[in-house]
Amino acid sequence: MNASSRLDHTDILRIRLEVLRREHRDLDDAIHALQERGTAEPLTLRRLKKQKLSLKDRIAQLEDEVLPDIIA
Repeated sequence: MNASSRLDHTDILRIRLEVLRREHRDLDDAIHALQERGTAEPLTLRRLKKQKLSLKDRIAQLEDEVLPDIIA
């Protein structure tokens, strides 16, 4: 594998960030669908919302790593 085809650390973080964002959207869609049907147990909804919040936190951490705040 030559140097031009290798991903650097930032590229890997960006890919991981996109995967987490997709998972977050999917969870949001699932929660919304369960709430609309009214068939979900409260415990299931609570677990899904907690998982979604955890993803949001990991997304924020990766965003800070990829795009650090620069104070001028």
